[in-house]
Amino acid sequence: MSNQRQRALNIVQQRTTDRVFAPSDKISDFFAEEVFTMDKMKATLAPDTFKKVESAIKKGKKIDVETANEVASAVKTWAISKGTTHYTHWFQPLTGATAEKHDSFFDAHKGIEVFKGSELIQQEPDASSFPNGGIRSTFEARGYTAWDPSSPIFIWGRTLCIPTIFVSYTGEALDYKAPLLKAVEAVDKAATKVCQLFDRNVNRVSASLGCEQEYFVVDKALFNARPDLVMAGRTVFGRHPARGQQLDDHYFGAIPSRVYNFMKDFEIECLKLGIPVSTRHNEVAPSQFEVAPIFEDINVATDHNSLMMDVMNRVAERHDLSILFHEKPFAGLNGSGKHNNWSLIASNGVNVFQPSSSARENLQFLTFLVNTVKAIHEYAPLLRASIASAGNDHRLGANEAPPAIMSVFLGSDLNAVLDELENNGNIKIDKGENMYMKLGIDKIPEIILDNTDRNRTSPFAFTGNKFEFRAVGSNQNVAEPMTVLNLIMAKQLKEFYKVVSERIKKGEDKKIAIVNVLREYIKDSKAVRFEGDGYSQEWADEAERRGLPNVKDTPRALDAYVSKTSKHIFEEFGVMSPLELEARNEIQLENYILKIQIEARLISEMSMAQVIPAAINYQNKLIQNARGLGEFGLDNSHIKSILEKVNAQIVTIQKNVTAMNDVRGEINSIEDTRERAIAYCDQIKAAYFDVIRDAVDRLEGLIDDEDWPLLKYREMLFLR
Repeated sequence: MSNQRQRALNIVQQRTTDRVFAPSDKISDFFAEEVFTMDKMKATLAPDTFKKVESAIKKGKKIDVETANEVASAVKTWAISKGTTHYTHWFQPLTGATAEKHDSFFDAHKGIEVFKGSELIQQEPDASSFPNGGIRSTFEARGYTAWDPSSPIFIWGRTLCIPTIFVSYTGEALDYKAPLLKAVEAVDKAATKVCQLFDRNVNRVSASLGCEQEYFVVDKALFNARPDLVMAGRTVFGRHPARGQQLDDHYFGAIPSRVYNFMKDFEIECLKLGIPVSTRHNEVAPSQFEVAPIFEDINVATDHNSLMMDVMNRVAERHDLSILFHEKPFAGLNGSGKHNNWSLIASNGVNVFQPSSSARENLQFLTFLVNTVKAIHEYAPLLRASIASAGNDHRLGANEAPPAIMSVFLGSDLNAVLDELENNGNIKIDKGENMYMKLGIDKIPEIILDNTDRNRTSPFAFTGNKFEFRAVGSNQNVAEPMTVLNLIMAKQLKEFYKVVSERIKKGEDKKIAIVNVLREYIKDSKAVRFEGDGYSQEWADEAERRGLPNVKDTPRALDAYVSKTSKHIFEEFGVMSPLELEARNEIQLENYILKIQIEARLISEMSMAQVIPAAINYQNKLIQNARGLGEFGLDNSHIKSILEKVNAQIVTIQKNVTAMNDVRGEINSIEDTRERAIAYCDQIKAAYFDVIRDAVDRLEGLIDDEDWPLLKYREMLFLR
């Protein structure tokens, strides 16, 4: 057995479990203690100043310099009282990770701690090496971070963290947060107008989000002994273990003690940071788990998900564990997603996706439900592009996650309601008749209450009072798909309001106008509704007949971002300009290329430097054994058979690795980024990855366990 593999296994066997204790038995005693909450603001700011900040948070109004100075002074006092020495503008660049540059409160010239309002509001971190898609050159790379008051300031470690957006000198967004804020503002305006058709007192609609985060946990020593996990986040080789997830015994089972203590530890840290983690459990695959917070405002929920991933990584180090957020770290086992549970909440407290005993609210419910289905149907390619990544390509449609075909699941009973509404003909209501009853709208609450349908194969499923976007990848910043979802919803609701208003102006009864427009939308978008098995080939064939797109790889899926339709809708609502979209498309294509490059290099290096030498050494042992048997006149044909099988796999690996490296050299000369990305997808990943992997995995099953150099799946997944 290789020294590295043996050392890792020995370390794991010696691990001990340390119990974790919360600061108090009551979570309410320490929840958000590291957050500068609204209550803390109210207690430390002058009443007029607090009102201005509250207005900025709730209504998006700008904060003047004088107010910023007062907030900065209060925040500094609070932070220093908790042992904080530095502050940072915490932002989310297009790398997919969070970023921070720490500055000290201490001013050496004045000999005191200083924090001004101007430092709270804006910083110039430069950050010239972050991806920008050609928006700016390195030699003129000024970038600015600007405070987002709607997301709470918090302390992590001994650093005050100020959530910010990140933009270029010329104003283009260079992060995930800035477009999300604009998309949320767009859906607020559009949804508010639609809600006012039902309740004139509604003055705001907030997007709400709950993110279910799936992840794998492996021992740190085992992680470090696998170069592919360290460099790519996934195993490029690995023979399926005899026991994987087929017994379903891990799912919702007892949480292993080391993982339980890690979970408890990171949950405590999350709760201190105001992240409302609520649920934890074992997921389907061995060593796979899930954590889910309760619903929050979408911008805060997005920040909290990114922060939670940071917290999990740092806390895991205390427990000698490593967290795998890659969508597919282990072949043949379920990958990981980040289910986005999305809804819209009106200022009157009504969740527009929640049926009620009020017939009027049920018509509103139908209005938002049907418009959501219509939006998914109209802008499916853009929604697909929003979840495109090299990691998620491994997961989508792999009989464990929704397919790349965007479809909507409503449940059989709710589908029947829409079908009845579609086929009910033109509505004519005589005086005194109950239109809601005639349409069956009064029955909707009972239908939803009794509708226990769930469909895990659907990428976009209605689940009672919200939609669950299941196709989002576990390693993804959720701001990107949520920007697109809220944007296309804003566009659809704006169009709906316009059409209904025109009908009303022509003298049509408002309720009748709404229902008639909904009927048209139900007919137009019927193709995107699907109730069956999304994993099946039958659905892929049926989707093609329906004209639904099925773009299976990232380079081609990203085309939707730069289509004429996408550019128009992003520009119409001021979310992103065509230049920004082109830049992001370029960044994501480059990111895809780099990830496939890294994996190709790993496959080459691990094959040639670890696998083949081990195979040759094993051949030499077999040859010696065969000679020994021959000297005694014993049959050695079985050894010769193994030698032939081992040699065949060595030849396959060498041949394909050499060819793959040659093709890579040719592809790298392609100037056009999209063409180069497609070439890496088709000519490298599709052509060589599985072929080489199959040969390596076959060798793992042939070579003596003591001679195999790489940690095996059974060791990584079942040793805890």
